[in-house]
Amino acid sequence: MTASSIASTAPTNAATKRVLLASPRGYCAGVDRAVLAVEKALEVHGAPVYVRKEIVHNRHVVSSLQDKGAVFVDETDAVPEGAIVVFSAHGVSPAVRDAADRRQLKTIDATCPLVTKVHKEAVRFANGDYDILLIGHTGHEEVEGTAGEAPEHIQIVNSPDDVEGIEVRDPDKVVWLSQTTLSVDETMETVRRLKEKFPNLQNPPSDDICYATQNRQVAVKKIAPEADLVIVVGSQNSSNSVRLVEVALEYGAQASYRVDFAAEIDEAWLEGVTTVGVTSGASVPEILVQDVLTWLAERGFGKTEEVVTAQEDLLFSLPREIRRDMKAKAAEKAAAADEKG
Repeated sequence: MTASSIASTAPTNAATKRVLLASPRGYCAGVDRAVLAVEKALEVHGAPVYVRKEIVHNRHVVSSLQDKGAVFVDETDAVPEGAIVVFSAHGVSPAVRDAADRRQLKTIDATCPLVTKVHKEAVRFANGDYDILLIGHTGHEEVEGTAGEAPEHIQIVNSPDDVEGIEVRDPDKVVWLSQTTLSVDETMETVRRLKEKFPNLQNPPSDDICYATQNRQVAVKKIAPEADLVIVVGSQNSSNSVRLVEVALEYGAQASYRVDFAAEIDEAWLEGVTTVGVTSGASVPEILVQDVLTWLAERGFGKTEEVVTAQEDLLFSLPREIRRDMKAKAAEKAAAADEKG
């Protein structure tokens, strides 16, 4: 008997209800680093610490940091001259860095190292006078930052349907790069069409879609065929969270919805459901997932099976600016203690 037939014929009772919990899920190394950078900046320098844009795309995280004294601004011109500003995990363009310098801001760069890698690739290929086809979503902060490295060389390709209208100067000097949080399947379809049009299209030196995005999509692909419903915890402006909903539907889930918090789940979604898949985007703290599991357990979904498709142990060191400031602060404390001693 197939999973789908089980879902359609089994009685909906506490004995048959279950949750398939995707793993990996939640925080990636880049998000963990960025959030910790703001927390450490507040510890070292005190409030307020300014952050350009959302440090990561998650409502709960942003609200929690605001409560601790972080002030989120859209642009650097909203930061008082000489103050501290943290650049978000999504990265910024050289123009933003220049604007911060003009205001004599003390910057802490929390750009995810995997995004920085794409920036460096863009600079390298622009220096080689390549046309760069950047697969990503126009208006996303990460895409704006990458495109800003070489705007005269970069064209943004939003989807496979954009390929037909792409023109380049020399079809023998074209390379594709991508936003790090895209759907792997859709990105590769875009690449396939680009290569049909430009047979000599070069690949990036290594995968641009980050390991965490890929791992979370693989985990959802594993649970989706057995799930009547997949709940993705993540914010609306989180690209990788939105992609997880799409992947769940593409790979067999009967329904899939994104929520920021457990309270946003509609009980009507559970009608006739025996198997619920649960996962979360790469900027979501685990506490929000546990809240969803508690909410489901209270409605009879108390049996949870974790479906593990990969192990993640990657860690990124804190931005060098905050490591320097932490070291200086520790030295000050040590000197003060010596004086008292």
